[in-house]
Amino acid sequence: MSKSSLVRIFSLLLAVGKISELDAFYLPGVIPHSFSKGENVELKVNKLSSIHTLLPYDYYSLKFCRPQEGVKTYSENLGEFLRGDRIENSAYDISMLDEEYCNILCQVDLKTKDVADFKQAIKRQYHHNWIVDNLPAASIMDTDSFVTTQYVGYPIGYTEGSVSYVYNHVNIIMEYHTVDENAYRIVGFYVEPLSVKHSYNGDWNGKDPAPQLTSCSQQKHLSYEDVKGGHQKLVTGKLIFSYGVEWRSSDVKWASRWDVYLSMNHAVPDRVHWFAIINSILIVVFLAFMVAMILVRTLHKDISKYNKLATDEEKADEREETGWKLVHADVFRPPVELPMLFCVLAGTGMQLIICAFFLVLFAAVGFLSPANRGSIMIGMLLLFVLMGSFAGFTSARLYKTFKGKQWQRCTLLTATLFPGIVFAVFFVLNFIVWCYGSTGAVPFLSMLAVLTLWFCISVPLTFLGAYFGYKKDPIEFPVVTSNIPRQIPPQPWYLNPVLTVLLGGVLPFGGCFVELFFIMSSIWMDQYYYVFGFLLLVYVILAITCAEITIVLCYFQLCSEDYRWWWRSVLTSGSTALYVFLYRFHHSVYIHIYRSCCTSDTCP
Repeated sequence: MSKSSLVRIFSLLLAVGKISELDAFYLPGVIPHSFSKGENVELKVNKLSSIHTLLPYDYYSLKFCRPQEGVKTYSENLGEFLRGDRIENSAYDISMLDEEYCNILCQVDLKTKDVADFKQAIKRQYHHNWIVDNLPAASIMDTDSFVTTQYVGYPIGYTEGSVSYVYNHVNIIMEYHTVDENAYRIVGFYVEPLSVKHSYNGDWNGKDPAPQLTSCSQQKHLSYEDVKGGHQKLVTGKLIFSYGVEWRSSDVKWASRWDVYLSMNHAVPDRVHWFAIINSILIVVFLAFMVAMILVRTLHKDISKYNKLATDEEKADEREETGWKLVHADVFRPPVELPMLFCVLAGTGMQLIICAFFLVLFAAVGFLSPANRGSIMIGMLLLFVLMGSFAGFTSARLYKTFKGKQWQRCTLLTATLFPGIVFAVFFVLNFIVWCYGSTGAVPFLSMLAVLTLWFCISVPLTFLGAYFGYKKDPIEFPVVTSNIPRQIPPQPWYLNPVLTVLLGGVLPFGGCFVELFFIMSSIWMDQYYYVFGFLLLVYVILAITCAEITIVLCYFQLCSEDYRWWWRSVLTSGSTALYVFLYRFHHSVYIHIYRSCCTSDTCP
């Protein structure tokens, strides 16, 4: 390898390690759009979502103002469909740098069912998700007690006691950056929702030209203190929706406009993530010290004694060997229990570990951006199906090493077992979501696209990899396996398989649980997660920790003359998944407490 190649590799690794510390990192995938003065700025609406139900619904499932030209759905990629996104046009008329004051959007007539739907949505704390120039709306919540900024949409309304109120007026605040004469770029998008009981002089049927509202001024933007006529209760009858538009100049450049969303305005300091990294590194160092002690002190001593020429006195003593050396002729004996399943899981594990590594790596260097909605989901699907060749190669070569005969069955299981289980669970959950009428239900054509990726790309690549795996020679072991298995002596209590498997997952889980908390929060609490630089470091540390803890426990097992290490080596570090699953329930309790303590005005 040339010196220039080494420099490039080192530079890439350094960039990945520092990527989370950058304040203005450009996320590729979106082309900047410069607006001219008076140019139309389209406001799009996305699904209605809630952290309580996690079931998104179509925006117009509630009786909001619809565009005069009709509702149009924008083309979406497969990743957006899998996320439940449904992006549509809206009735808002916004022009670049044109201030608007208390414009009437429309008047709707709420029936009893409409009021019940609104109240149910407010009770479950559903919120709007608006988009302008591919930038999601943040909200400025103004109450009697405080003013807060939330970075994921804004709520539909709020409740006080048994009375429900709807936010029927919004101040749309646009921040722009001037790039040239008559060329402006939107770098901020905020919504300040207000509940206003509108009034006007005369009669209006909702279709003729709208009258001038007497409940707000046409000379300045409506604020919380200006609401004097009371707040809008949710009752049957006429309901007026209104809006205002305010433009503010900003020094933030277009490439940095996502920073405030990704960091949630630095709500979680970087030192929290660095604490997780340091915690993981300490665990790795501790396990590395144990492995080094075993290899340097114990193994080196045993191997030196085993390999040196014996003296006449030692030959006369004919000392009996003990420990791991006694099982050298059985240590590579294929597993008796389910050897084919072991090969299938080994191949699937290779596929998953490579897929996860490249997914996190591409996200860390910025190729997968939140501005490009659904890109991470699509990247995960494509990487998984493309890594099928590695799964087939690994399972085939290992199965050949075990001297298996049913290689077609092994390859077929490698291609279908894990994806089949995942798809079956996904299909059942999707059916349940569909029964609720949620947009989270994946459409039939998207489901068909996933099946096409599986059977037309992943399965053939798995068989292709298996072909090359069977063409390779079996894995050569350093010792010859005896024909007669050695009898395994009774094992001490502390080497009980259940105990060692459960203990083996503790340290790897301890190295990743802090970052796992932020990942689960982003999934279940509708927050952004983009510190993939930290996640990449945690991923590498987790892989090293799993390998080290497996080496240590396998050595203790072999020293006790138990050579059945194949399955236990997988389950030892694999039990980390059990702790992750249990931690999910702990996190559910946290979310339940969070939801119980906050209100619709303070929850995101």
